[in-house]
Amino acid sequence: MRKRRALAPWFVLIAFLALPPFIWPHSWLLAYLAQSATMIVFALSYNLLLGETGLLSFGHAAYAGLGALIAAHVFNTGGVPLALLPLVGGIGGALCGVLFGLIATRRSGTAFAMITLGLGELVVAAAWTLPGWFGGEAGVAIDRASGPRLAAAMPGSLAGWSFGPAREAYALIALWCVVAAVAMFALSRTPFMRVANAVRDNPVRAAAIGCYPARVRYGVVVLSAFFAGLAGTLGLIDIELVSTESVGMMRSGAVLIATVIGGTSAFFGPVIGALALTFVNVIVASVTRAWLFYLGLFFVVVVMVAPDGLAGFGMRHAARIAEYGWRRCRTAYLWSAAGMLLWLAAVVLAVQWAYAAQFGADEGAALGAIFGTRGGDAAAGSVPGLSAARLALLLCVLAVCAALATRRAIRAHADLAGHTRAVQRPGDAQ
Repeated sequence: MRKRRALAPWFVLIAFLALPPFIWPHSWLLAYLAQSATMIVFALSYNLLLGETGLLSFGHAAYAGLGALIAAHVFNTGGVPLALLPLVGGIGGALCGVLFGLIATRRSGTAFAMITLGLGELVVAAAWTLPGWFGGEAGVAIDRASGPRLAAAMPGSLAGWSFGPAREAYALIALWCVVAAVAMFALSRTPFMRVANAVRDNPVRAAAIGCYPARVRYGVVVLSAFFAGLAGTLGLIDIELVSTESVGMMRSGAVLIATVIGGTSAFFGPVIGALALTFVNVIVASVTRAWLFYLGLFFVVVVMVAPDGLAGFGMRHAARIAEYGWRRCRTAYLWSAAGMLLWLAAVVLAVQWAYAAQFGADEGAALGAIFGTRGGDAAAGSVPGLSAARLALLLCVLAVCAALATRRAIRAHADLAGHTRAVQRPGDAQ
């Protein structure tokens, strides 16, 4: 049973990457899945620093961008097949990690974070100073169908793949995503990473038993940079371009947000965070321009309500349900779900109403589509089919219902906790 539970997340990940292209083979879906696979590897590589070693980095995108840039230049020389290009990008990222890690790992904690921030800004400045290498505003492009093929190593029909079509390119990206995830999972179970955990928890005690915290941090930075470069190259294969934005602070901040949202304590936490971030970046952003507001609000709520991330939050409550039974917990969780959905509806209504008033028809039409209404004058700050008075009334009703549901949920959880303590007291007395 325990082995099945351990393998279940892997089956879910493989199913998420493999099944949708066969069920609904649309180009936008392949693009979304490719971005998700890239972000999964990127977030897992970042968690080697933040989760395993306790190193907060603000320049992790430099390894991904520079690794992808090196891979692009190598591929354009015509010497490496596309199927092996992620490995080249990983080596390029690791070489950058060797250089930057030598500087950054001389300190830990806040000092390490500030050093990585400075190094990241240096890379961004170099990207604009050296347009011949970084490509300037246009970036460095590749033609993924132009490289040599691994005909001898590929069985059957795979030997004829050029990786030009999006479906073939996505298959390569998904394969490398699974391989990289398995490699990082195996790495997280090695004695070296256990030493890194000890350095994270108590570097003084780890040094007292013969470890060298600076050397351990340095090794983890190089390994993390390798997988970050691999992730950056997967993005290069997807869009056939690496630009100066690939090394910028926005990308470093995005991987930090994804890792924290998912949770650093569980291996699949960054995977969950990567999927959530990609969903907001792609799906929500295609519906409304308020997607950054929703992302920031979601991040704040997760940090306040679940500091251990969505993975830790889910594991805690799953263990609670398994211990006390669904029947006893049902009322509390149903009220919690109702309150969450009502608050979500109220927030979406308020935000989209404000954006409709500010930006006009586009945001009003988006909210009208959400509530299934048509017509009206969205340019005047209203929503198609709904007047301002009706919107205000609906918002008040949703807020009141959400507050009442939240109050009932808090009471139900308190009753559940009180009942649990009452049951445990007789056993404690014995």
